[in-house]
Amino acid sequence: MKTFLLLAIMTMSASAFALPVAPFDALQVAPLKSKTLNSLEYDFEGIVKLSNCSGALIKFNGMPSSAKAIVMTNGHCIQKPTGYLNPGEAWFNRPMAREMKLFDKSMNLFPIKTTKIIYATMTDTDLALYELDKSYAEIFKTTNVRPLLLDTMRPSLGHPIEIISGYWDRGYSCEVDNFIFQVKEGQWTWTDSIRYTPGCDTIGGTSGSPIIAKGERVVIGINNTSNDKGEKCTLNNPCEVSANGDINATQGVRYGQQTYNIYNCLTVDFKLDLNINGCDLPK
Repeated sequence: MKTFLLLAIMTMSASAFALPVAPFDALQVAPLKSKTLNSLEYDFEGIVKLSNCSGALIKFNGMPSSAKAIVMTNGHCIQKPTGYLNPGEAWFNRPMAREMKLFDKSMNLFPIKTTKIIYATMTDTDLALYELDKSYAEIFKTTNVRPLLLDTMRPSLGHPIEIISGYWDRGYSCEVDNFIFQVKEGQWTWTDSIRYTPGCDTIGGTSGSPIIAKGERVVIGINNTSNDKGEKCTLNNPCEVSANGDINATQGVRYGQQTYNIYNCLTVDFKLDLNINGCDLPK
């Protein structure tokens, strides 16, 4: 596809937000021949382009480079044939071959392939972990790309963050504004969500983008949704539900989900085990 057409699509999608289906297959679109001023501000090494979403090559703290590499994105990005995952539904170790593309520091793209979905859900969080057919060491040998480290600690209020989208080849900068008891959208509810300050004006296709601690290669969460029209708790219009049941919604507010709690579900050899004491990921 020609560069001018890609730019036109980007312009038309400026009002679209994160959860709706992305407007085109990003893997079939020719990349821009020159990097935008926006993209030059961000480090794209380890960012992943999916056909319908964004993602990141992530590594657990202490994980050996000989381990099969992992891509993290949203649960609503997994291309379930019948639509989104249902509330209470979780996929675990399902074979899944899927093509993606991986950015290096110079924004060159390299093809990568998944072999299975390690885990995916839209309950309590909006998360999918894909296993690739190659190890971190094998990927580095052919691409010189290092993974981003998934943080083991809960992020803090006011933390400067960057959200980098492989789908759109662009980034956003803001801060962690607050943590929300529950974010409800349609039939889905997410707990302890991250709300952003203005600046991270994410759009459709940024779903699954890593929330990165600014100035570091450390992922503290995952971008997933925004309120489009100011409606309360409808699809594309998430609302905030407090611990005492108060409901509020604000047009244009954006949210992500925390990821540090994945560590509570890991074995000593970095395998996901949902039966570990303290693991709160839905089964």
